Amino acid sequence: MTARSHPKLLGFKATLSKDGEVLVDGVHWTDDEVSQRVSEALGQKVTLFRHQGPERFDILPLLVATDGAIEHMKMDGRRLRPNLVIGDVKGLAERTWPERKLQVGTTIVAPMQLRGRCVMTTYEPDTLKQDINVLRKIVNQLDGVMGLDTDVVLPGPLKIGDLATLLK
Repeated sequence: MTARSHPKLLGFKATLSKDGEVLVDGVHWTDDEVSQRVSEALGQKVTLFRHQGPERFDILPLLVATDGAIEHMKMDGRRLRPNLVIGDVKGLAERTWPERKLQVGTTIVAPMQLRGRCVMTTYEPDTLKQDINVLRKIVNQLDGVMGLDTDVVLPGPLKIGDLATLLK
């Protein structure tokens, strides 16, 4: 089940604990409270389990956005659900990044293509109220693509403030 068909899932916030375990709204994902709350949001009983297969990704492991494109569109960047936001990028420069590499700290990633946006962008992150005009704006101004489907070339730790360098 995904938030595409069950948008109430967008109301949960996932983070990592100090030991790298997934927390859902601050509670370890295996806690019965989490599965109960997810079941309530979905309207049916569910069992949560860890899945490590590649099909857990929409397209590629990372979705990268830039502050320049987000500012250009004058939108809340959380609507894009990026894994990584690169700062100090001018305007729509990200649109020239596919097929290049990006070094962030010691990690190297490869933006492969611009991401086609879907209905998920229409949900306001805090209230979950839907505004279809957000997607219309992305379609009308950016041909429906914003952000970058990105592969990991050289894995490594990332932290806020790491220097990001566009490689050739």
